[in-house]
Amino acid sequence: MYLIVGLGNIGSKYDMTRHNMGFQAIDHLSKKKGVTVNKKEKNGLTGVYREFGEKIMLAKPTTFMNNSGLCVSGLVNFYEVPLENLLIIYDDIDLAPGDVRIRQHGSGGTHNGMRSIIQSLGSPNFPRIRIGIGKPEDCSDLVNYVLGCFAKSELLPMEDAVIEVSRGVDYFVKDGVDLAMNQINVRKKPEKPTATAIEENN
Repeated sequence: MYLIVGLGNIGSKYDMTRHNMGFQAIDHLSKKKGVTVNKKEKNGLTGVYREFGEKIMLAKPTTFMNNSGLCVSGLVNFYEVPLENLLIIYDDIDLAPGDVRIRQHGSGGTHNGMRSIIQSLGSPNFPRIRIGIGKPEDCSDLVNYVLGCFAKSELLPMEDAVIEVSRGVDYFVKDGVDLAMNQINVRKKPEKPTATAIEENN
């Protein structure tokens, strides 16, 4: 069994905020897979679908972000999910808006939801997908930044990011975290100017 958890805060006022990118990714996945994430269990909402010969559970914690570990550890323990089959999706201020990166394991960094999960599980050794939301110019105001809404110029990159996350989840379940990293973590190299383009600029 695979457990895919998106992090966020419950409540309509948080729906379109930067800190709810994990929820948005789960919402996109649930629509794509034709599953409703509405079963109340273990401090969260869940929904299950089957694909690639696997049972896959989508989940959204109903605690606030800082207590996300209550839901994740509850589901992991109840369903006996191996940590290598757990995938957490969350926003990351250390990545540019719209960037998507998969990691095998790591610390929680500045993200309180991830810190809660690592503490509750007693281990940082589980895969995660990070969705970049960028940093504010004034880093002392991080709370208002992550709980704020995206600028119009950021909406399209974030929509693309959610689609990319969905691809990453499919790779993760079907082929494992290493291949998922190879497919998703590729940085696009800027195109080199052609001779014609160079001539035109001179």
